[in-house]
Amino acid sequence: MPAAFDDLYIGQSVSIGAGVISEEELAAFCKSYAPTWDVNDGVPDALIFALWSKLETEAASHWPQTKRLAVDALRWSRNPPPGELLRGRLTVMGKDAVGDTKGVVIAQNDVLDEAGRLVFSCLTRSVFQRLPKAPID
Repeated sequence: MPAAFDDLYIGQSVSIGAGVISEEELAAFCKSYAPTWDVNDGVPDALIFALWSKLETEAASHWPQTKRLAVDALRWSRNPPPGELLRGRLTVMGKDAVGDTKGVVIAQNDVLDEAGRLVFSCLTRSVFQRLPKAPID
């Protein structure tokens, strides 16, 4: 997604990276933040969200995205076991120009497991820079 607002198109889908939550990370998270969570039930929702947030933050650090406006419609579909590779994907669902210098991009964000099944999804709204207009002679 290293593109300005004007170069993005609805339906465009990009990888935002992948990660694995280890058994050790799961145990440490549960000890600190979810002491009643049974680790046999897989990775808890909050840790899945944290992984998505990390992947999205790292990917967006190279984008002409200037501000995150919202994260909405959070949904968890399953709690995968620790050690499973989880992949992040972003799909442009809508865009709206806001003046000559910026535009708002609405995106579907998904975390998928190794089998391609949905684990987590949410919608984001972000401000992206627009391409400079060519000078008029």
